[in-house]
Order: sequence, then C-alpha cells, then structure tokens
Amino acid sequence: MSDVPEITLNDGYQMPAVGLGTFQVRGGQGVNQILAAIRDGYRSLDTATNYDNEGAVGEAIRRSGLPRSAFFVTSKLPGKYHRYADATMAVQESLYRMGLAYFDLFLIHWPLPKRDHYVEAWQALIDAQTRGLIRSIGVSNFEPEHLDRLVKETGVTPAVNQIEAHPYWNNQRMLTADQQREIVTEAWSPLGRGSAALREPVIQKLAKKYEKNVGQIILRWHYQRGIVPIPKASHLLHQRSNLNLFDFNLTPEEMHAIDELSRADGRVDGQDPNEYEEFD
Repeated sequence: MSDVPEITLNDGYQMPAVGLGTFQVRGGQGVNQILAAIRDGYRSLDTATNYDNEGAVGEAIRRSGLPRSAFFVTSKLPGKYHRYADATMAVQESLYRMGLAYFDLFLIHWPLPKRDHYVEAWQALIDAQTRGLIRSIGVSNFEPEHLDRLVKETGVTPAVNQIEAHPYWNNQRMLTADQQREIVTEAWSPLGRGSAALREPVIQKLAKKYEKNVGQIILRWHYQRGIVPIPKASHLLHQRSNLNLFDFNLTPEEMHAIDELSRADGRVDGQDPNEYEEFD
C-alpha cells in the first residue's frame, strides 16, 4: 500500500493528497474496480449524485472490511436540488444510498448562477454539517465571485473547491483565487479526459527522465502546485501507478514547461461555470 500524504483543510480536517474519481464507474463491475483501488491503497473516494453510483461506492466500502473511519468519502449536490429543503433531503438521501452515517466532504456540484440558488444550497450544507451529517463542506466549479458571495452571506468559507485542471487548462487563475481564500483546490479530470496531453513530448521526456509514466508526471505536477488530483482509473495498473507520485520532485523549470501547455480553449467540454446548466 502506498503512503499518501494528507492535506489539512481550513476547518482542521485532513484529506488524502490524491483520490479516486468514480465518474462512469457503476454497478457490480464498478464495485469490483473500487474494491481493487481500495486494496491498492486508495482511501479518498469521490462520487456524486449525478454519477448514479453512490450505491456502488458504498458497497465497495462495506465489502472492503475496513472501518468507515479509514475512508475520506466525497459526494456532490446536483443542480436540481439547490433549494434549501431539496438540498437538505438530498444530503440525507445520498447517505442512505451509500449506507453511511456521514460524509467527509460534500460539495455543491455547480454554482448555476443564472438560477441563483447556490447560497440557499450552501446554507443547507452548513446546517447539515452542524447536525453531523457532513464533516467538511465545499463547492465545485465555483468562480471567485461565487466564493465571495457565500462568505459574505453566510460567514462560512468552503474548505474545498473542486475545479477542472489539467495541462491544457491549468486554471492558475482559480488556483490563485482559492489559495488567497485558504481553500484547498481539487482537480477533476486531472489528466484531461482522453487528453492528448499524455502524448506531449515535454511530458514524455520527463517520464523517461524520472522513470515514471506520463500520468504520474502530470499528477506530480498537480501535487507540487498544491492541488489534490482526483484521477479516474478503472484499469488496475493505472489505479496503482496513480498513487506512486510522492517519491520524486519536478524542478521549477519542468513545472513551468508543463504550465506552458495550457490553452485558452483547453477545457475538455467547454464548461464555463458561469454558463453551464447542470440538469437532467
């Protein structure tokens, strides 16, 4: 089992420095894939109501034989449940689906500013946290103005902001904004979904130099930037290798070379948090 460092959040709780993304991992096959990841050392498991797999993640946790306290479990609130009462029930239903008593981290999945209910949803998470249903509360895909409004209207700063970040979209602007607010940044699609970044010569050259694979180079780049990557991997070899990124260091020049791969149009699906509508 790999030793994964932990990151301390602004509320005092700790989370592993790398987690397992479970997007599109479902059913019995998904349970087996997650179980294999747990056996390889993953303890941070990231799911969402909209992934339709909270049950599979919960089942893998139960079958693992490990105590609940061994895991850091994250799920996310979908846009259709941003109203206060809906958000309150949604947290409870997610726990029932997973068979858990609490979440380590629960996020608002997208801000949906055009609908303008994300502050209401945030208050529901604050209250669920007070009742012991959630330990740490955070957001996903939030912009600086969204973060500041949450703090201004509720007095509570998110512990985490999970955003899109990968070599073609390094999202330095949001990383800086999160750091200024003492919010830990997580990266979804940290390798880029089906990204050609894995074939970039600069990354392949570094992989050869450090005797690592290209995925490990990119994940190490995230880690050294202060980002917690949540790579999805169903292949057992990839799951295992994605944890082995803590025994080498990229130089500042090498970090900069990867940073330079970022593009103005680099988002995997062009999802602008100010415009994206996350509904059925």
